[in-house]
This record gives sequence, C-alpha cells and structure tokens, in this order.
Amino acid sequence: MSTFGSLNTALSGLNAARAAMEVAGNNLANVATPGYTRQRAEFQSAGAVASTGKITSSGRIDQGVVFTGIARLADASLDARVRGTVALASQSSVRADAMADLESILREPGENGLSALLNDFWAGWEDVAGQPGDAAAGAVLLQRAQSAVDRIVQMDDEINGQWTSQRQDLSTRIDDLNATAQGVAALNGQIRSLTAAGGSPAALLDQRSQLVERLAELSGASVRELPDGTVDVLLEGSPLVTGTTARSLQLSGGRNSEDAAVSVRWSHRPDDQVSLDAGSIAAGLAVLSPATGSYSSGPLAQAAAQLDRIALRLAEAVNQVHHSGLTSAGTPGGDFFGIDPANPAGSIKVLLHHGSQLATGLPGGGALDGSNAQKLAELGKTPDGADALWSRLVIEVGATSRAEATQALSSAMAADGAVTARHSASAVSLDEENIALLSHQHAYQGAARVLTALDEMLDTLINGTGRVGR
Repeated sequence: MSTFGSLNTALSGLNAARAAMEVAGNNLANVATPGYTRQRAEFQSAGAVASTGKITSSGRIDQGVVFTGIARLADASLDARVRGTVALASQSSVRADAMADLESILREPGENGLSALLNDFWAGWEDVAGQPGDAAAGAVLLQRAQSAVDRIVQMDDEINGQWTSQRQDLSTRIDDLNATAQGVAALNGQIRSLTAAGGSPAALLDQRSQLVERLAELSGASVRELPDGTVDVLLEGSPLVTGTTARSLQLSGGRNSEDAAVSVRWSHRPDDQVSLDAGSIAAGLAVLSPATGSYSSGPLAQAAAQLDRIALRLAEAVNQVHHSGLTSAGTPGGDFFGIDPANPAGSIKVLLHHGSQLATGLPGGGALDGSNAQKLAELGKTPDGADALWSRLVIEVGATSRAEATQALSSAMAADGAVTARHSASAVSLDEENIALLSHQHAYQGAARVLTALDEMLDTLINGTGRVGR
C-alpha cells in the first residue's frame, strides 16, 4: 500500500465512525418516538487492491472500511406475533365491554332490578287478597305494576340503544380500516421508490408497520412481505392491500336488534361477504349477530328476545287469571296488561287505572273474596313464569360477562408480552446507544490520529527530501 493509499484508508475510517455516530444519535433522538425501530450502521472491510506485473509486493493490506447502509433492527417473527395477539386482545376487549354494558342494563342485583320490582308486584297482590276492595291497597298494586312495566320497557329501549351504538362503532371501525389500508398502499409506493433509488426507507417502514398493526387490530389481517419492499395485507386470504392498490369494505344490513343481519362486504363486490375471525370488527359482528338460540347468538339480540318472552309470559299469565275473576262489584275481570305480540317488551302497559277494576275474587265468593288475587300472587313462584325466565337471563348474562372479562384480561396480557418482547429486541436502549456513541467516537479519534501521523510523515518526506546533512 502506498502512503497516499493509507490516507484513503484513514479517511474511510473517519467517514465510517462519523456515520455510525450519526445513526446512534438518531436512535437517541427517537428514544420516545412511538413505533420507532432501532437502526444500525453496517460496514464491510474494503479488500486490498489487486496488483499485476513482475514487480509486486507479496503482502497487500486492505483498503479500510466501506459503509454499506443502515439496517432497521426489526424482527419479522416478533412483529407477526404482536399483530396476532393484538388482534385477539382487541376482539376480546370489544366483546367484554359489550357484555359489561349489557349486564349494567339489567341492574341486578339491586332495588331497581326487575326481580325486586316483580317481587313487589306479587306482594301487592298478597296485600289486595287480604283487603279486597281496599282502594289504598289497589292503588299500591297498580303503582307497583307500572314500575315493573316501566322497567321492562326501559331495558328494551336501552338494549336497542346499545345495539345502535355498537353498530355505529362498527361502522367507524370499517371507515378506519379503509383509511388505514389506503395509508399502507401509499407507503408501499414510497418505500418501493426510495428503495429503488438507493435510499433508506427505515422511517417509512416504521410508519407502515404501525398502520399494518392497526389493520390487524381491526380485522386480524395477515401480512406478506415482497422482495420490492412492499407488503400485501390479506383478510382471510383475500387481498386488502396489494402494492399501491387498497380495496375497501362496507357495512351491510341491520338497523336494529330485531333486524340484526349485519355483515361486512367488499365495496367492489357487494355480493361477497367477508368472514373475519379476529380483531375488533369481528367482535362487533359477533355482538350484533342475530338471536339463534345457540352459542353463536348475538348477546344483544338474544337478550332482547328473552326480554320479549318475559314480558309476554308476564302479560299472558296475569291476564289469564285476571279474566277468571270478578271485581268487588261483581264485574268480570278484563285484561290487566296490554301488549303487542310483535314487540312485547317495548309495548307492555298496565290497562287498569283504579283499584276497583281489580278482579280479586272468584264467582260465588262474594264482594270480600280475595281468592283470585291470591292465585295471582302465586304466579311469581311458577317454575316457567316471568320471574324464572328473568333469573335465567340474569345468570346467563352474568356468567358470559365474567367469562368474556377473563378472556379479555388473558388476551391483553398475551399482547403486552408480545409487545414487550419486540420492544426488547427493536426499541432504543439508552445504555446501548451511549456505549455505541462512545465507541464510535474513539474510533473517529483513532482514525484522525492515523491521518495526522500520515500527514506528518508526508510533510517530512516531501519537504525534507534532499536536505540531509545540511
């Protein structure tokens, strides 16, 4: 190697150390940047220059170091693990929140729950049975009946309101997914162009990684990386994003809990339904699915259907017994409750307005007979009556809510573990970067010292030649 060649070797060391310090400084600057992946400057040794001819030296020294680029220290397997666990955690969270909201609508146990109100209603009939024709006892009974009816109607409204809110949330998630897919497609184009031009797309890759993770959280999407730097995003094997093209989804069907056939379809193929097994959109579809009487039933539609059965059972049972009795004045009893069979829980109402209209006795029992009121009071103990149906609904909702909450907690812990593992591998460590910064600083100083020594040697050689002995 010539002396002037040694200058180039020292200069390559200076440039390499400076580039490495710049990368370490960039890492330190982004230590708190969400989604940032640690970078590392990569180098390789510059080989010795080939020599030809008869007059050559046998030992050729390498020519320094060559900067080959900046590596983004991402782990594809950890990224895939994060996407998978985040999708399941998001799905479980939406289901758990929906069940918790539904459970809160029931207000059980508590004095405002339907169970307590029905107990008061049956106790009111007990009081009337002991005081047939008493205006005060009759007024209390009618007030208690109205309270129970109001509670049923209110719960029906609240369940329908929750259904509408869940559908709106699902529509918002669909819009979010479509916008995010467009973002991934745009970044695909930028990354491909920058990579082809020889640039470093690390910052763009970080942005795309965050968007792809959001798509997985929404829909359980999977990712396929391509040689040109782009990625395909797939929903159950069908492409959502391919290169710079992003397809979109649309929400179809269902406007209330009685018409709950909600589905997600491709915008360019409205006849094709999209099946999703993970992500918050899949959870939203499950929450809004129709009442089928099976495990796959939508909890809101199922609860609404059971509440309808409770209201219908209450009205039919009370009306049937009330019809068989007579008022204190000897008038045959009519319907106690009014109800629309097409919408039982939303339409049930008390038809009587005065205690004198209560059919407390049976034919032949006389004006002070309370035997029919006693029969009505016993309806609360019927094994298949409204109270039993209500208890069954409360138990089912409570058990499902707790199971979903447990699953949500477990899924969240798995997602946190995956994120922590990725963070350990890819996030910026202040200690590591400070050590790297010091190491490259010393390397820079060493290369500078070599350059200085060569400069002094050349100065002596050039300016001192021919001056020996003077």
